Amino acid sequence: MEIRQRSLKYMVEREVLDEQKLEEVSQRKTYSDTHRPIRERIKGSINFFPILYWLPKYSIWDYGMPDLISGISVGIMHLPQGMAYALLASLPPVIGLYTSLYPALIYIFFGTSRHISIGTFTVLSIMVGSVTERLAPDENFFKTNGTNVTEVDTDARDSYRIQVAAATTVLGGLIQVVLGLVKFGFVGTYLSEPLVRAYTTAAAAHAVVAQLKYMFGVSPTRFSGPLALIYTLMDVCSQLPHTHLPTLVVSVVSMVLLIAMKELNSFLNPKLPVPIPGELITITVATLISSYTGLNSSYQISVVGDIPSGLSSPQVPNVSLFGEVISDAFALAIVGYAISISLGKTFALKHGYKVDSNQELVALGLSNTVGGFFQCYSVCPSMSRSLIQETTGGKTQMAGVASALIVLVTILKLGPLFQDLPKAVLSSIVFVNLKGMFKQHSDVVPLWRSSKIDLVVWIFTWVSTLLLNMDLGLAASIIFALLTVIFRTQMPTYSVLGNIPGTELYLDIETHREAREIPGITIFRSSSTVYFANAELYLEALKEKVCRSLNGFYCCNSSKFKIKAPLPLLKGELFHYLLTINLRAKRQAKREVLWDQDCTSLGWMSELQDGDTTTLGSSTEDTLSHDLERVSLGSLGKWTWDIHSIIIDLSTANFIDTVAIKTMKNIFKDFREIDVDVYIAGCQAPVVDQLEFGNFFSESVTKKHLFATVHDAVIYCLNHRGATYPVNVRTL
Repeated sequence: MEIRQRSLKYMVEREVLDEQKLEEVSQRKTYSDTHRPIRERIKGSINFFPILYWLPKYSIWDYGMPDLISGISVGIMHLPQGMAYALLASLPPVIGLYTSLYPALIYIFFGTSRHISIGTFTVLSIMVGSVTERLAPDENFFKTNGTNVTEVDTDARDSYRIQVAAATTVLGGLIQVVLGLVKFGFVGTYLSEPLVRAYTTAAAAHAVVAQLKYMFGVSPTRFSGPLALIYTLMDVCSQLPHTHLPTLVVSVVSMVLLIAMKELNSFLNPKLPVPIPGELITITVATLISSYTGLNSSYQISVVGDIPSGLSSPQVPNVSLFGEVISDAFALAIVGYAISISLGKTFALKHGYKVDSNQELVALGLSNTVGGFFQCYSVCPSMSRSLIQETTGGKTQMAGVASALIVLVTILKLGPLFQDLPKAVLSSIVFVNLKGMFKQHSDVVPLWRSSKIDLVVWIFTWVSTLLLNMDLGLAASIIFALLTVIFRTQMPTYSVLGNIPGTELYLDIETHREAREIPGITIFRSSSTVYFANAELYLEALKEKVCRSLNGFYCCNSSKFKIKAPLPLLKGELFHYLLTINLRAKRQAKREVLWDQDCTSLGWMSELQDGDTTTLGSSTEDTLSHDLERVSLGSLGKWTWDIHSIIIDLSTANFIDTVAIKTMKNIFKDFREIDVDVYIAGCQAPVVDQLEFGNFFSESVTKKHLFATVHDAVIYCLNHRGATYPVNVRTL
């Protein structure tokens, strides 16, 4: 049985509300009542210890076992990834283990996401590596042994690189904390999803090139700056004939084993409670083989080397390095936060809880700041670890405690066991884990179908990051993305609105067939806010739309006179001339006009014979001004326009700056000169405040010129100036 839903209707009867009446009816608060001091807003927006809210409610019976299993699974992943990604940062592998421990423990106290796994991450590791290798290159640490053979003092080099990484991390963390305290959590939104995905895709290419030297056993020259990736790749290719075959064999075998484990995990995923730890199995087997066969001594395969057991004591970072790394620290702060908040919000949406963007910025900043004192480098969540933490049943941040304990035990007792682990195995782990990032190249096809601008942002970010390196590429990408936003605000849709009969709705007359223009009234709307970058374009668009509403500009109905005017003249020059000679024309209004009354709606008059045509725009400015003085002014001695009122719909504006306010003042002034009233409708409260602070209101323009809605303004105009027009207000 088909049930038809009855259409719903409503009827409202109230007086027309301008801004002055609206404030009286609504009892609007003053600006000081609604805007708290910044100190109070910061205090009320940041909760420094979210753990105090969820820990007292923690249920061991409900959450204990799932968090334990999830934490162990993630902790096992931390071990190989921590050591492998430390190589990307050009740091000793043990630093990766430290980085997987301290920041994760700090985040538990301050973070609001229950599923992200804080620690090492590919992109940040590469960015840190670019800083450490730039400030501490191998050539700065050459030494000569007893046989006059020059070699690198690795101990001194690594010690200084650790200082550089720690200083960069602490400074980046402090930047994140400050931004979080002043509620700048929204900065991550400027890194749109296409930008972040393109950036991480290009970063994957940097990671691959950085690992080629370990996989092939070659020693390419270190390059920095723009095109460094290209130069490094060319140098590696030139050294391929000198590939160390044993190292290459270890790399290939490791990759085959890792890929096989990942495919097996995918196949058995529905049946396995936890995934097979393929990376841990690989490094364990590789370490055992290397230890018992002597790969380092017999085949000169590079191994991890000494891994000190025990925890490192806290050290104050080298403050003198802050000036050299501030730009890198800022880039790390923004990229790390963007990845963190995007992952956090994804899991929060899936599981029905809220992630505080400002608190996350503070939590990540404190994790980096404290971690930097313990020789850690910049951290953020990893997609792979976070997915494992979520899919294995993790419920709260306590899963991070379990994973940290696994890393802690490894640092204290098991670390020295991995001294014989070949670096080629760690490089293979990095290489295989980049598979997901390389798949992001497929973003190009859906972006081509959905948004060409987002596609351009993706391609520009990818190309600039590849060619300009990670830091300059990020800066160029953000600037370009912001330029696309500015470009779109400068090219909004300008519309003349018409009424849908029988309703109070006003829609674009060009896109809605039933929308009807209100006789005598032009309703103008822009799809974007008005500010300094588009204020002039807004004014020109308004003039164009108004000119199109003046039928007399286009034709004269008289059989005696035929008028033609070029479109550019109608759009700009004609309106300009109308304003410049208006006062002189008004003085002519007192003269008796004996012209054809069929052409009294502001048409151009030429005393021609039948069949003749006057083409405007071909004469000089003086002649055109003279012609304008001869415009029919009607029997009432004033301009006879097709419109008497203009309503500017500002409902789309969320702010208005001083340039736009001056533009609005000019609009009111210019149209008043030609006896056309201007009104504003739909202003949001902040926009009204900004108009007031910008001295927009005066004796001639008051809050009575602002109306709550377009419909209020239309009804007022029809009653005030539209009495001669055949419009029934009740039908609107």
